[in-house]
Parts: sequence; structure tokens; C-alpha cells
Amino acid sequence: MAIIPRPAAKRPVIDLAGAFSNAFVVMGYARRYAKDLGLDGDAIIKEMMSGDYDELIAVFDREFGDYVDIIMP
Repeated sequence: MAIIPRPAAKRPVIDLAGAFSNAFVVMGYARRYAKDLGLDGDAIIKEMMSGDYDELIAVFDREFGDYVDIIMP
């Protein structure tokens, strides 16, 4: 019998093409992940809304990039 390590859990993937590129959808994901991780979702959303779309994605990536794979179009 061989002992093999448990495979790593697959990370969620957000494909920012089509409907998932909508800023409100991205902020919805941010709110859910912030709650799951015990982070201040309101502060994160406020920062995401303080700039343009690129800033929104940069904040999302900074806060959740270790937990979610983001695919840019």
C-alpha cells in the first residue's frame, strides 16, 4: 500500500469575460469572500468603489487573490 498526499483543493475561478466582468458581480463575490474569511467587507467594497474598474479588480486581487483564481479577458 502506498501513502499518497491528499490532492490540493481546487480554488474557485472567476472568469472576467462576459457577465462575470460586471463590477457589481465582482463586488458580490468580494462581499461573500470577505464574510467567509472574516474580513471587513464594507471597507473592501468602499475601496473597490473609490476608483475605476481596474482599481476595483486590483483591490479584489489584493484581498482575495490568494484564495481565488482570476482570469482576465
